[in-house]
Amino acid sequence: MAENTSEVIVGAAVLAVAVGFLVYVGQATGFSRQSDDYPLRASFRSAEGISVGTDVRLAGVKIGSVTGLSLNPQTFRADTTVTVPRGIEIPDDSAITVASEGLLGGNFIEIVPGASLTVFEPGAEIEDTQGAVSLVSLLMKFVSGNNQ
Repeated sequence: MAENTSEVIVGAAVLAVAVGFLVYVGQATGFSRQSDDYPLRASFRSAEGISVGTDVRLAGVKIGSVTGLSLNPQTFRADTTVTVPRGIEIPDDSAITVASEGLLGGNFIEIVPGASLTVFEPGAEIEDTQGAVSLVSLLMKFVSGNNQ
């Protein structure tokens, strides 16, 4: 009887640790978090290096992530959806760009805030976009001497 009691206690402790770990992982990844974010849309000429889950930054600080990325067959542009926390109101004359962390770093989405007093509504489209700059094409232009 004493052996069964100790086995039950150890089993319950292992189960409690497993549940605690799953809750921690869910909170760390944002999976279990209530959505206090709102979506914004943007259309890029090139979204090279961007995928669902890519960071969205404002002043170098991560504020959201890319939640949708698809090709628009009519415009041949990359339609992107990003999420931003509700407490951060983005002016409606802001720009959004695909930026790089450096020569060997990955890409991220950067929001460059404008000066307007009105802000984007949830689901609004950011019109001022700048796509990814390909370092390979820049190097090829430099090497070939093509200044166009």
